Amino acid sequence: MSTSRTRPHRRRRAVGLTAVGALALGTVLCGAGAVGATGTANTPVKATANTSVKAAASTAAPAPPTLRFANPDSQALYGTAYASALTNLLTTNTIGWDPAVYNKSGLMDPDVGIVRAGGGYPQPWTRDASVNSWNATSLLAPALARNTLLSAVDKNADGQLQVQQDDQQWDQVIWVTAAWNQYLVTGDRTFLRDAYETAGNTLKVREHATTAGYNATYGLFDGASFFNDGIAGYPAPPADATESVSTGSMPWPGVSTGMFLSTNEVYYAAYVNAANMADKLGRPASEVRALDAKAAALKKAINKHFWNPRTGLYNYMLLADGTTGAYQEGTGLAFAVLFGIANPAQTRSILSHAQEMTWGMPDTYPNWARYSDEQPGRHNAIVWPVVQGLWAKALARQGAQQQFASETARLAQLADSNSGFWEIYNGHTGVVDGGYQRLGDDVKFHWGSQPDQTWSATAYLDMIDSGLFGLGFTPQGVTFAPSLPTGWGDVTLSGLHYRDATLTVALHGAGGAIRSFTVDGKRVPGHSLPADLRGSHVVDITLTGGVDQDRDGDRVSDARDACPDTAGAIALNGCPDPEHIEAEDALNTGGVKTNVNHTGYSGRAFLDGLWSQGATSSYTVHRDTAAAGTLAVTMRYANANSDGRTMTLSVDGKAVRQVTFPKVSDSWDDWGTVTFDNVAVSGRAPVISLSYGSGDNGSINLDWAEFRAPTD
Repeated sequence: MSTSRTRPHRRRRAVGLTAVGALALGTVLCGAGAVGATGTANTPVKATANTSVKAAASTAAPAPPTLRFANPDSQALYGTAYASALTNLLTTNTIGWDPAVYNKSGLMDPDVGIVRAGGGYPQPWTRDASVNSWNATSLLAPALARNTLLSAVDKNADGQLQVQQDDQQWDQVIWVTAAWNQYLVTGDRTFLRDAYETAGNTLKVREHATTAGYNATYGLFDGASFFNDGIAGYPAPPADATESVSTGSMPWPGVSTGMFLSTNEVYYAAYVNAANMADKLGRPASEVRALDAKAAALKKAINKHFWNPRTGLYNYMLLADGTTGAYQEGTGLAFAVLFGIANPAQTRSILSHAQEMTWGMPDTYPNWARYSDEQPGRHNAIVWPVVQGLWAKALARQGAQQQFASETARLAQLADSNSGFWEIYNGHTGVVDGGYQRLGDDVKFHWGSQPDQTWSATAYLDMIDSGLFGLGFTPQGVTFAPSLPTGWGDVTLSGLHYRDATLTVALHGAGGAIRSFTVDGKRVPGHSLPADLRGSHVVDITLTGGVDQDRDGDRVSDARDACPDTAGAIALNGCPDPEHIEAEDALNTGGVKTNVNHTGYSGRAFLDGLWSQGATSSYTVHRDTAAAGTLAVTMRYANANSDGRTMTLSVDGKAVRQVTFPKVSDSWDDWGTVTFDNVAVSGRAPVISLSYGSGDNGSINLDWAEFRAPTD
């Protein structure tokens, strides 16, 4: 599979939350780096980063916070995913940069790194840089976020700052919202001045552009959908049945001249946030009013041309000839709610009528005629975690706690069972899947889904920070509007750095209504902390209003359920059947991931990736007793190698023995079983792991595991 980014496939009035910056903690978008009609990758403005940075980027960031649930199953599901997301952002994808390539603005700190787009994408890109800063980096590593945002800033011929003018013109203004959030989190006025200059110049460029510019007839901006840089994200028209013009979206005349929901919403937020910047910097009132007026006019046009009372949703598209498309766009619906474009009645309608897939909110929906459930489009009826994150934020802010809980649990499970955060997943099976796209008249190309995708990880971090803990930022300080679902149990976020303060935030109870809010043991009105707070403080929040439901439909209420509740998905960690666990529901690390490219497996997938040292699949076995005993462990596997393959069997992290998987046949479509007797266990929830250790040769596929106690 190709590893290039499918570019075919970046307190005044608040847009969304308490301030536009509050929605900064959770947004989304798609990829970067394009493939055109000839298959040649478009060259981004920023070249591949290297390690020329003077010091390790991690030295600029404070120690990351830790997340701890009192409920061990919640910790296994959500806490594991949170730790993985932190590693993804602050270790795996924090890189050095080449001063000869970056820092066109002259404002970057040479002793601080930048955040790349992900394992398959070694650059930040404007949209990725913006989203990752907005989602999480500005809070967790402010200096790193500042550098990452500035890596997308150039100077024009007159020496004025502007967002780099790359080949994805339509998504440049997302940078403005991310920059405003950076100010809200940090209070950095020097950055704010530079950001306002950049915002103003960039908006002027876009307003007067002949491509991806302003359409005075409709009062909207044209150009591709904010997230869908590949033609797979569009119905026909503007595409055709074979995607014969290009795999990218902008070479299609109907896309480049069309108007799309999410793009216009991002412009609306940019005008609002530019006005916020101007107001905070004390610019003339007329300047602020002019930006406010542009925002108001755009909001009016969006509601006039995109709202569809028949469907109770916003339409996805409006083509230049007046053709509309009553399709669903995940980012567009989330932005409508978060930015306050939808009024309260429209918001309730969106939450009632939006269609989610088994594994979360899809990008666009439903399947275009040229795609199907068996071959979903790369940007169509498929799940990108970055979209899930934005939708989850919208749900949490509207008090839709059950839906928020399900969306968050889905992404946590996708990460835990697939060695971290991938780029794209199949919406029906949850399998790692890059989706399909045409590369010619009669070839439908199956894309890969890239590992260690940064905005997938920051989407999850935002689900926890701004969703679960309800963190929001204003110039005056940090606000709290947490949403703790029933059954998750008490949870504490420790070592959270905010400006000059270090916070420990503990949530108790369940629900979204704050019954008690104390700081260092004293009741504090307003559910907020001031921006000038210093030192270490403990915030205790007791919640009420939680509804005890049964999200996973196992006939056990959330409050009494021993397993994490996930709507529409099989729970992790041995539930509901502790004796039989599908391998795709285990905790899988070290490169192990789900796949369906062979036949004969059970469940929704099998595991591959057990091909290098460190690859591990772990199974939590829920027992009826804590007493010491033994289990017989049976594994269903495929081995088409020429010989038997060895793995290491461990219990609760301690190696027990090396085990052998005999050859099954010459075909990876054939499966066999092997049983390992007398595996000693103790406690009610021992973790049995199979890993590729230093003395093993691994290289098998796994289908399921069964755990049986000996019978008398």
